[in-house]
Amino acid sequence: MTVVSWILLIALPSLVCALSDTQIPFHNPADNIMVAHGTKPAFRFKEGSDVFTPKDLVELSRPGPGVANVPGDLVLVSVSKYSFADNKNNKAIYIAPVEVTVEPLEIQLTKGGQAFWLAPRVIAHVVSNEQTKVQDIYAISVEFETESSSDKARIATPDPPVLIGSFPTSTSDNFRYIPESGVLVFSDSVYEDGELKAVKEGDELWEGRGNTAFVYDETYVRHWDTYRGPKHLSLFSVKLAQQNGIWSLGEDFINLLDGTKHSSPVEPFGGKDDFDVSKTHVVYTTLDPELPRAWHTKQNVYVVDLEGKNRKEVTSGKQGATHTPVFSHGGTKVAWTELAQDGYESDRAVIVVYDLKKDESYKLAPHWDRSPASLSFSEDDKYIYFTAGSEARVKVFVLPVPDSKPGPDKKSVSPFKLTDQHSTNTIQPLPGGRLLYSQTAFTKPNDVYVIRGLDQLPLSYDSWNHDTKDLSAQSFRVSQLTKFTEEELKGKTLDAGEEFHFHGAEKEIQGWILKPKGYSKDDRKKWAPLLLIHGGPQGAWEDGWSTRWNPNVFAQQGYFVIAINPTGSTTFGQELTDAIAEDWGGKPFVDLRKGWQYILDNYPQIDKDRAVAAGASYGGYAINWIQSNPDFGFGFKALVCHDGVFDSQYNGYSTDELFFFNHEFGGQPWTNHTRELTQKFSPSNHVHKWSTPELIIHGSKDYRLPETDGIAAFHALQQRGVPSRLVIFPDENHWVLNHGNSLKWHYEVLRWFNQFVGEDDGN
Repeated sequence: MTVVSWILLIALPSLVCALSDTQIPFHNPADNIMVAHGTKPAFRFKEGSDVFTPKDLVELSRPGPGVANVPGDLVLVSVSKYSFADNKNNKAIYIAPVEVTVEPLEIQLTKGGQAFWLAPRVIAHVVSNEQTKVQDIYAISVEFETESSSDKARIATPDPPVLIGSFPTSTSDNFRYIPESGVLVFSDSVYEDGELKAVKEGDELWEGRGNTAFVYDETYVRHWDTYRGPKHLSLFSVKLAQQNGIWSLGEDFINLLDGTKHSSPVEPFGGKDDFDVSKTHVVYTTLDPELPRAWHTKQNVYVVDLEGKNRKEVTSGKQGATHTPVFSHGGTKVAWTELAQDGYESDRAVIVVYDLKKDESYKLAPHWDRSPASLSFSEDDKYIYFTAGSEARVKVFVLPVPDSKPGPDKKSVSPFKLTDQHSTNTIQPLPGGRLLYSQTAFTKPNDVYVIRGLDQLPLSYDSWNHDTKDLSAQSFRVSQLTKFTEEELKGKTLDAGEEFHFHGAEKEIQGWILKPKGYSKDDRKKWAPLLLIHGGPQGAWEDGWSTRWNPNVFAQQGYFVIAINPTGSTTFGQELTDAIAEDWGGKPFVDLRKGWQYILDNYPQIDKDRAVAAGASYGGYAINWIQSNPDFGFGFKALVCHDGVFDSQYNGYSTDELFFFNHEFGGQPWTNHTRELTQKFSPSNHVHKWSTPELIIHGSKDYRLPETDGIAAFHALQQRGVPSRLVIFPDENHWVLNHGNSLKWHYEVLRWFNQFVGEDDGN
């Protein structure tokens, strides 16, 4: 743009608004008024006390998972809540009883930080010290009194927090405390020397090196949203004990991975689920240090003592990725989930159990066609509880653990299902045959629940399949312990989702419908349908809460929301998941077209002439592929592509995790087979067919799918004269996480749809 053009834009604000309202000021997101310099009011969200708006979504409380103390009578939950009025993300912890009825105790964390249990009545709070640039750890004493003649109780923190000590850095994270040993295990980023106390000096040297260059001799130049620097994650142990009623933190921080080339938790998303602790040891998973990490997913599992000595690999060496390693309560076994294929992150996961005393491993339910996720041994180590996606939900299952490796003549046992609805994200066995878990749904974020009566489970591994036939969900009692967002969502009447099924390209396909407020079966061609296409592509629309792509937000704005789980989706068996490989533009779109026709045939309440669609990541690719194939016949009036693929072959060179492209397109991008596939399935080769108005959104820190794909698609649309708009978030990655950016994202998406299919009232 020329200097003259910039002067005109500054001098003539009304002209700016006439050209485009994409740059209209966002004075106060809280009032949701977006008026451009005295011109007519811009698009506004549907609002009202009974409407769940995008602003409500952003400001709604966000509870984390519940974590119980050792006796299992109190549960700790971290909750954050953003306020546009204060422009602040307020954080707190809540303490709730498990067996009696009382309102949870709220403790405001004005400086943020993390909290975890030190003892049955003591909570640790780790918080950054702005003056010293390190983290301090405090002890918070909890009083919990119950009345023996009733179910009433009192929870209080009568004393102010007491300083225990300080960590050498401001970046320690993922704390796991071992009460029996008086040892705290945690993660932190260190330089090549592995010394935690040298990190501050190393940071100063790095920042003062006199240039800003990053230099690389191997791949993984950048990962997710960060350029790879000289530090890596490692695990540490340190003494943390109480003596004469006083807690103290030791000064000897032992690097448990020193000299190994290991890095754990595994970046960018690894956390406490990448390692576990026993009284004497730590088990952890790490990427194989001998393989190029950008095109391999192989992870090894190791056990090491709390001094960082006597390290042992417990994986076979022939696996792909491994996740969620856990110890049995007795410390004699470890278990983890394992994928068979190196280079494929969505392969079917199986549970592997390793007996540390007998030096043998075996798989549980190896032929079960679902993928276990979170794992935990029961209190008596007789069972493993775990979560797994199944039929667009995340359910809780249980399996017996044999005393020794089952012989070849033993039949494989089948998991028993403990929950059947919604999406569970964490589990924790408690004494007395109880299981604590946290769960979300289409209609609400996390709340904490407990299952009682699990001591009724049969003990015999040999007769498990027979004995479980007599069990049912009624055998166990489920109680909801928290209702964090009940008041905030009161009167909003969010839709719980309605399932539908149809025969797709090769298999039965499932989808969800979320209906708009005011919908009636007697309506006729009134509601604009919105097709949402999920990312992954190995993912699913599940009955769970989302703070980014929340179907109910769109439904509450008047759209009849359709969310289909086509070929490539998870939770419906590995065959459906695998079937998208090397067929990105094929079977999934047969499924989407058939699902779309099913909706048109069975729901006359929608207006097919006001149809719109949106997707992100693979869903963004799908939007561009729909543009490329008008013969699909969807008839969409407007499209939204968030961080989507424009040029498939280029993506094979530019993405951070090269293994993903290599698997999905059958090889490296220059090989003949892969070049043929990318030519066939690249939207960039079909731009001459693009004609539907499209909104492009991209984050500049998206290194999974660089922003040039979004800019290129926008340039193509503009040069073809197709109505289009580009929204760039310079500080966002593959997701939009900033609260203000999230509201802006919703505004742009809903405004775009309204421009082409909005009702006459302007909403």
